[in-house]
Amino acid sequence: MTAPNDTTRLGYFLGPHGVQGGIKLYVLGDAGQILSLPRVYVEGRGWLRVRRADPLAPGVALQLAGITDREGAELLRGANVYAADTDLPGLEEGSFYYHDLRGLPLLDAAGTVLGEVSDVIDAGPQDLLVVQHSGKEALLPLQAPYVDVQTTAGRPVRVVLTEDAPAGLLDDDDES
Repeated sequence: MTAPNDTTRLGYFLGPHGVQGGIKLYVLGDAGQILSLPRVYVEGRGWLRVRRADPLAPGVALQLAGITDREGAELLRGANVYAADTDLPGLEEGSFYYHDLRGLPLLDAAGTVLGEVSDVIDAGPQDLLVVQHSGKEALLPLQAPYVDVQTTAGRPVRVVLTEDAPAGLLDDDDES
């Protein structure tokens, strides 16, 4: 069972929290953004209503509808958790969610369209842009100093590779 379109991965379940069905969620990003969600999509289970969410480092402890004991929570260990993009809380001006980057054009410093961002992957300390170009897929480090997410009215509108971008960044030919 794959996550529905227009969802963003929040993290994954670490294991039970308490004996009444609570479960610890390791959060990718800001755990505070999860505290007010009405529901989450759980890999293998579908949409579940959030009955309660409490801060708990490194994420949150969730009480979900239908999960009433420790054994039920244990069954969810390792499952990925998603939120509907429309359920995520608003952000301060100049900030954006990674799902806001999907579909944006990738341009070079001269303004030439190189491809399109199809997704963002959490790869630990460096998040990666998944870029479709010339029938291929490339991964670009989002936090690199040569990747500039440009905004208009506080919303991302394009991703630009600055003049400092290494040559051949999108060239994934394996020539040895």
